[in-house]
Amino acid sequence: MAKKKKVSLIGSGNWGTVICKILGNNILCNEHLYEKNLPMFVKKELYNGIDLCDIINEKKMNKKYMPHCFIPDNVMASSDLLEVTDRADILVFVLPHQYVREICETLKGHVKNDAIAISLIKGFDVYGNKLDLISNVIRSQLNIPCSVLMGANLAYEVALEMYSEATIGCKDEEVGILMKKLFQTHYFRIVVVDDELTVELGGALKNIVAMGAGFSDGLNGGHNTKSAVIRLGLMEMMSFSKMFFKDSKMSTYFESSGLGDLVTTCYAGRNHRVAKEFASNPQQTLENLEMNLLNGQKLQGPLTAAEVACVLKLHNVEGRFPMFSTIHKICSGEMPVSSFMDCLKNHPEHL
Repeated sequence: MAKKKKVSLIGSGNWGTVICKILGNNILCNEHLYEKNLPMFVKKELYNGIDLCDIINEKKMNKKYMPHCFIPDNVMASSDLLEVTDRADILVFVLPHQYVREICETLKGHVKNDAIAISLIKGFDVYGNKLDLISNVIRSQLNIPCSVLMGANLAYEVALEMYSEATIGCKDEEVGILMKKLFQTHYFRIVVVDDELTVELGGALKNIVAMGAGFSDGLNGGHNTKSAVIRLGLMEMMSFSKMFFKDSKMSTYFESSGLGDLVTTCYAGRNHRVAKEFASNPQQTLENLEMNLLNGQKLQGPLTAAEVACVLKLHNVEGRFPMFSTIHKICSGEMPVSSFMDCLKNHPEHL
């Protein structure tokens, strides 16, 4: 009989909490495949003066980030990263992308040689002048294979078990089947493709476009305007992928991780929400809005836009990505938010 696999979850924000529900329940339904307990790494923090780990373990809910999401009894929260990941066969990463390198530094030398990972993190890593994928950071730092899962997944809706799709990018067919079994439910449908690269690119780049969609709504643009934002944004996403990631497959942009995630985020994601409020009240800063509106969640759009802008400037191709460049300049205070509409009107027909 095959040895049961231990799954460890690294992250406990709104999406991490929803994922712990999915994984915890799937593990309980497949105890012949997995060790029963699911350890979850929770950053040390207090909620109303009480340790968040204690709340999760005692109340079986994450009152700070996703209070209406039931957490299965087999989920065990801990702020000790090495305790959570000890002997882990499958590492699931769900945390803001700016913390990944720090987490991997802590894990170095403490991960099994035959472990595998999957990243649900949407963003890029910038180290020096190099832009890299988060999955590549995990692979290189921990020397283990890493798949990716991205999709049109608003955490609140998945927590309520509204039907959603997601895409797993995995080059190893056998691992892809294993990951699908671990994540798929009757309300969370998984499609596996062998294009890890483009699945991850879509998940990262769409956050920039979502800022643009929020600016459009805050400036009283209509549905037609937002349609233009999404179309032009997708054009720039695909052009960026072709220019800087030669093995990227454009057909993957029509999976949930591409077009699906883009549309959803442009209508209802946190980047859209904050950008809309910023455009409506430009005297406020994005930093203050993040603090006041997101309850401790991180705004990924401005950071990803800055990372991409750095690469575009380095290669002297900013003019070929007018929306990406304009969104970055608005987020960094170099241009007024009102200039976003001019970007749309003057956008070239072809990139």
